[in-house]
Amino acid sequence: MKRMRFYFIGDIALVKFFRKISKKEKINLANSLKSRFPRIKTVAEILSIEGEFREPKIKILLGKETETIHKEHGILYKLDVSKIMFSKGNLYERNRIAKKVEKNEIVVDMFAGIGYFSLGIAKYSKPKLIYAIEKNPVAFNFLKENIALNKINNIIPILGDCRDVVKSLEGIADRVIMGYIKNTEKFLSTALLFLSRDGKKIIHFHNTYKKEELWDKPIKTIEKYAKENGYNAEILEKRIVKSYAPKIFHVVIDFKLSNM
Repeated sequence: MKRMRFYFIGDIALVKFFRKISKKEKINLANSLKSRFPRIKTVAEILSIEGEFREPKIKILLGKETETIHKEHGILYKLDVSKIMFSKGNLYERNRIAKKVEKNEIVVDMFAGIGYFSLGIAKYSKPKLIYAIEKNPVAFNFLKENIALNKINNIIPILGDCRDVVKSLEGIADRVIMGYIKNTEKFLSTALLFLSRDGKKIIHFHNTYKKEELWDKPIKTIEKYAKENGYNAEILEKRIVKSYAPKIFHVVIDFKLSNM
């Protein structure tokens, strides 16, 4: 039976054990990782992901530093792995979205985090402007640092709940990114308010669904909210981002709206 899996965020190795083992055995495995990958400065065990902000709970096995800079597709992400979750399983999706955004678009990133989607879009897609909204003050501070770290000048970071921020940004966006999972449908009405009636009106909707719910339930949900707000919805693309739990998947659906 496989004992563990591990992955790197910058120069930190995060480890998940699949069975109960002793503290001594965990330390030995951490030292073995360090021997194989000398660049590692810290090895930490992932215990759980908790709360509204999906905060990681970790236990350090080797080293002491939890802050790092992770590089992906030429983008630098500074973060603290003891406070911020970074899903490497979303790598393809971050790159895919950056390729979808067109030059001079105005984009609203409703759940920006440390800049997971906004940074790549800003650097590679040449949008006119990105409004990156983040509610978690810790993530927001890293978002601001990452904007400076990547020398980006077309992102406006906004600290706050997107449901409050929409009051000042209503009708501004060509495209909205809903990069949040679990019960994301409750934010669909807010996402629609960000869209310009004269713009492209494209939304990237992330959520989690059971295997048997795909794809009927999410599409019906999107069509319902669209209709209630005076739109027709056209599904452009749908895909599974990754497995979230047994028979539960993190999915994304791209859809375009047209006025009824």
